[in-house]
Parts: sequence; structure tokens; C-alpha cells
Amino acid sequence: MDLLEVVLFLLLCSVALGWVARRLNFPYPIALVIGGAALGFLPEMPQFPFDPQFILVLVLPPILYQAALLTSWRDFRANIRPIGFLAVGLVIATTLAVGAALKFVVPDIPWAAAFVLGAIVSPPDAVAATAILTRLNVPRRVVTILEGESLVNDASGLVLYKFAVAAVMTGAFSLRDASVEFVVVAVGGIVIGIILGWFFVFIHRHLGDVFIEVLMTLAVPYICYILAEALHLSGVLAVVAAGLVRGRYAPEVVSAEMRIIARSVWNLLVFLLNSLVFILIGLQLSGIIGRLTGYSAGDLMFYGVLVSVVAIAVRFAWIYPASWLARLVSLGQRGREPAPTEPELFIMSWCGMRGIVSLAAALALPLALDDGTPFPGRDLIIFLTFVVIAATLVLQGLSLGPLIRTLHVGTDWSEHQEEEQHARFALGKAAIAAISEVAQKEGIAPELAERIRAEFAEKVRIAPPGGQVITGGADVARRLRVAAIRAERQELIRIWRANRISDDVLHHLEEDLDYQESRL
Repeated sequence: MDLLEVVLFLLLCSVALGWVARRLNFPYPIALVIGGAALGFLPEMPQFPFDPQFILVLVLPPILYQAALLTSWRDFRANIRPIGFLAVGLVIATTLAVGAALKFVVPDIPWAAAFVLGAIVSPPDAVAATAILTRLNVPRRVVTILEGESLVNDASGLVLYKFAVAAVMTGAFSLRDASVEFVVVAVGGIVIGIILGWFFVFIHRHLGDVFIEVLMTLAVPYICYILAEALHLSGVLAVVAAGLVRGRYAPEVVSAEMRIIARSVWNLLVFLLNSLVFILIGLQLSGIIGRLTGYSAGDLMFYGVLVSVVAIAVRFAWIYPASWLARLVSLGQRGREPAPTEPELFIMSWCGMRGIVSLAAALALPLALDDGTPFPGRDLIIFLTFVVIAATLVLQGLSLGPLIRTLHVGTDWSEHQEEEQHARFALGKAAIAAISEVAQKEGIAPELAERIRAEFAEKVRIAPPGGQVITGGADVARRLRVAAIRAERQELIRIWRANRISDDVLHHLEEDLDYQESRL
């Protein structure tokens, strides 16, 4: 009963923190990191024993899978070079720099354990950043690069993390063997993810029940992760690959009702997992600090500030040269994107907030080595991880909005709006044509068909032929509206497949059609 009461209390705390973040108009991870730390120092709060690896398996697959589902494959492919420079090169550079900084100030910690901390804090989390960037209308390419970086750097950072932890556990490390194994693990994970992604797309076409479909989408990331890990491949990359494949086919195989339910379920699940991890580490923070008796408060503060500064500085030191190198590589190519401006590069450099992936990786550190000795520096690594997350989320997250306004980076997203206008016009024409076809085939009264045509024509300001508006025929009118919406959906998928609109426009109009269809 005590456990149930504590769980309910923590759930209410999550609700309260989310409400505070919404009222104060800042991303909820900032409220969670502050509130989670405060909860850890409440008197008589219990410490929950848990299996570290269970937290990693519970939290990471659904978060990575949702991010992959919502990733625009067209934009991702168009910006693959800058994303690759950030998601792979910057992750490696951050791992090495942070690990070297920790080894410099704490000589007693093994090199492998120092690099564990570097791998943990190497991947920034785009949730807080993109929530602010999209609200302030930052250029879409900047948001795309940051989202693509966040998707891939989670995978690359966690693969490095696993190698670093393995080096600590075994006490041995070979760069050549690790490089070969890295390629095998990464490629194998991607192949497994693609195969499973296609398999579940095929299965999804034959389910036919909304709630079973939603349950299947929740099971997919866990199945991909566990199967890949059982084969000693990258479960993270398998989840990402499966999410990208399924996201590519989702508009065709997913029903409107399922998409509406799944959208709410996934948003709730991700918020719940974020809250769980932040509060779990907050509850452990007081105990961790109490066990760090070998370090003074001044030492811990100095280490936290140093590691945070290094993590932030490496991003600045990497992004500017990487931008120049990406432009150099793409010289001579047709239709290449214009180079980011200086203010845009500064904003991308400042968007280095760490989040739930780093927290989950820190919590998943083994408690002891194979011989039973404690994992070297585990409490210090978890403490410094929390400091880096708190420093980047609070400092960079709260200052990002004012910084964007000061640098005048915002834009009106005119290309996005123009794409949406063209798409709405194409959908309206498809709907009107479908209404005429159904009315002629079923012998429906011309006056009623004309009334339904006028409804869809008015949405896109297409002038329909004149005629008399009549009442009645509710069932016939519903069939005409359903036919029109289905024609709009088919046209939307067609122009999206033809790369005439972005995934952002697809998702926005798809959601609108989903709610129209559900009302019928």
C-alpha cells in the first residue's frame, strides 16, 4: 500500500510539473529536471530498487520509435550531410572531450569510465529545442537538421556507450576490433529494423481492429529492440530503422480512427516515460550525493561546471567547421541548400540541451563488475550527467527564445504555407471530382451532389457550378462526403509521394482529414 501511495504521489507531481511548464510557457523537460531534483531531497522519500538495464529497455525504444515515425524522410535525406557531421562526428568528439576533461580533474577514474560519461552526455535531445524553435518560426531547415541529428545521435551515442561500458566491465579495449564490431553492430541493427518494419507494415494491413492496431504499434519498438539485442546487434538502430520504414508507409495503411487514438496514446506514453525517468533519478540524487564522500561540495560543483562547459563548447567548436566542410563536399551539386547564416549556426550551436536519453543511459549503468566490485565512478557519473542535463536545459532552454528574437532568426515559413495552399487546392479538386463520379454512378439527385460539392469547394475557394441547395438525404450526403474525403486523402498521399509537399504539410492536412472522417 505504501508503494501505491508513493506512485500516485509521483504521478500527481508529474501532472503538477507539466501544468507549471504549460502555464509558464516553457518546455516541460525543464520543469521535470528541476522538480525531479527537488523531490529527491524531500525527507523520508523512499529509494526504489530497480534493475538498471530494465530502465533502458523500458524507456528508450518507444521514445526513439516515435521520433523516427515523425521524421521527414525527404528532409532527412536532403540534409544528410550536416546531420551526419553532427550526429556521428560531434558525438565522437564530445565523448572524447568530456572523457578527457573528467580524467584530467579526476585522475583516479579509469579512462573507459571517463568515456562512459562522455558517451552518455554526447547526444543532445531535440524535444525542448524544437518545441521552442517551431513556436518562434525558425527556418524549417534548422529544425530539420536538429531533429535529424537528435534521431541519429541517440543511436551513435548509445552504441559508443555500450562499447565504453563493455570496456569497463572487461578491462580490455582494442580500437581495431571495436571499429569492426561497431560497423557490424550498426549495419546489422539497421537491416533487422528495416526487415521488421516491412513485416509489421504487412501485418498492419490485415489487422482491421483499431485497438489491436494501437497495441501493435506499442509493441513494435520493444520487439525490434529486444530481438536485435538478442542477436548482439544495435537495438537502438533497429528501432530507428523500423520507425522510419513504418512512418513512410503509415499514411496508406493506417486508418483515421487509429491515427487519432495512437497520436494521443503516444504523446501520453512519452510524457509518462519522461516523468518517470526524471523523477527516478531525482529520488536517487540525494543518496548519490551522500555516497560521494570522497569529494567536497566545491569539487563536485567544479567538476559539474567543467563538464557542462566542455559539452557546450565542443558543439560550438564543431558546428562552424562542419558547416564549412559540408558546403565544400556539396560544391557543384545541383539544387543544394543555401549555407546557414551566422545567426542560424549560432542557434544550432546553442541547441545542445541534454535530456531523457542521457538520463536513461546513466540510470542503466551496471551496479557492479563481473567480479562483484562496484562499477568505477558510477555515482559520480550519474551526478555529473544530471548536472549537465540541468545546466543545458535550464541555461540554454530558457535563454533560447530571447536569443532567437535578439538575433532575428525567425521566419514566416512562407515555403511551408505555399506548399499547404497548393496541397489544399489539389485536395479540393480531387474531392469535387469524386463527388461528381459517385453522384453519376449512383444516380444521386444533382441538387444534393451540388450542395456537397459546394461545401468542399468553399474550403479552397473553388467556384462550383451554380444550382439550387436542397435539404434531406442525410445518408446519401454522408456517402458523398466520405467519398470526397477519401479522394482528398489519396490525392494528399500522391502529391506527398511525388515530393511536392513536405512531411510537415502531410501530417497537418492528414490530421485535419482524420477528424473530418471521424465525425462522419
